[in-house]
Amino acid sequence: MYQQDMSESSSGRNSSSQICPPSSSYCSGPSESHTWSALSRNRTLHPHSDSGISSPLPSDSCKYLTWHKVEQHDIQGSQLRCPRVREGPSTEELLFRQEECTRPAGKRVLEKNRWETWLQENWEDCTNLNLSFQDLGDPYQVANFNRILRRLIRVETLWLVDNSLVDLSAIRLPRCRVLNMNKNHLTSFKQLPKIPQIQHLFLAENHIESLTGLSSLWCTPLESLMLKRNPCEFHQNYRKRVFSCLPNLKMLDGIPKLPEDSSTPEANIFSKMCIIS
Repeated sequence: MYQQDMSESSSGRNSSSQICPPSSSYCSGPSESHTWSALSRNRTLHPHSDSGISSPLPSDSCKYLTWHKVEQHDIQGSQLRCPRVREGPSTEELLFRQEECTRPAGKRVLEKNRWETWLQENWEDCTNLNLSFQDLGDPYQVANFNRILRRLIRVETLWLVDNSLVDLSAIRLPRCRVLNMNKNHLTSFKQLPKIPQIQHLFLAENHIESLTGLSSLWCTPLESLMLKRNPCEFHQNYRKRVFSCLPNLKMLDGIPKLPEDSSTPEANIFSKMCIIS
């Protein structure tokens, strides 16, 4: 499940009077078919002796609702900026889903709900999205996270900071120009998603040990690359090797390309002569 920050929509309108706060709204994938509104209505709130609060908060009725099922709003996924991927459904909810799927009478309704959810999320129209700090510890979260990424066919700026990501090679982001994957668990450039239009790539604080695979970005318009705090940063002639692989690169680790970062043919011949002698 993922919680949506509906306060930052591209339309710029204040929707707080129509929907519940971001901290109390949850969203699930297209397979979600169970509404928690009945549970929220039947909840009993126990008084807290330390604070004196004995009545439900205004957002209490929305606590178990998914963001796309809250009434009186027309927010779509393409208008959200910081959605949150939450933990997977409970065992009871999984059993309920299985029972729902085995009911022939409700099958058509279930498929309709899935399609409505798919249209409501509308990830295909997202151009700027922040999916950082997701704490993806549950397999359900990872599957849902990858499902979202596969739908981002128009995203241009994408932040995936500190998500413990290991391999996104199966993901394609055809229009992405800015990708921030700082503080993840990448060990190779081969684990990057397909990013043919990338211009600014941030990979600081990963576990990339070798520059092998960097040449896969050779045909891209990559202008700036951040590799700070990766083991490959300590390789001999690190900057020269990176710039030789990426002809369009103008900045590495926040430092513009320097004259000594590019080896001239004369310098290469001279170095070989010195080695021979």
